[in-house]
Amino acid sequence: QVQLAESGGGSVQVGGSLKLSCTVHKNTNDDFCMGWFRQTPGKEREGVGVIRSGGNTNYADSVKGRFTISRDSSETTMFLEMNSLKLEDTATYYCGAISLRECTYGSWRLPDVDRGYWGQGAQVTVAS
Repeated sequence: QVQLAESGGGSVQVGGSLKLSCTVHKNTNDDFCMGWFRQTPGKEREGVGVIRSGGNTNYADSVKGRFTISRDSSETTMFLEMNSLKLEDTATYYCGAISLRECTYGSWRLPDVDRGYWGQGAQVTVAS
């Protein structure tokens, strides 16, 4: 089992920055791929980016160069630093633990929500 909890959401103006944090508690020896995901009403949850066990990251094209995923050395906290925010970045952001297979084959971009572990979500609102 994996318990996740996001913090740091809020409102920011276009062009501004925001940093989200995710605390991770694992009660299993299973390996997961960690990442950040977002969702807006009426749309599927989409991948923002993932971080692999070796620290390598992959990002959605829409956020590449603006968002950065990192984590602390103990891997109990993961971060999402968001810069140059745009109106279309407005969403509920979720910290997620998904299967290694989804990370390996790129399906993290549209994750299987029923099979992953998720935090409660953090609202990010970008205003003009």
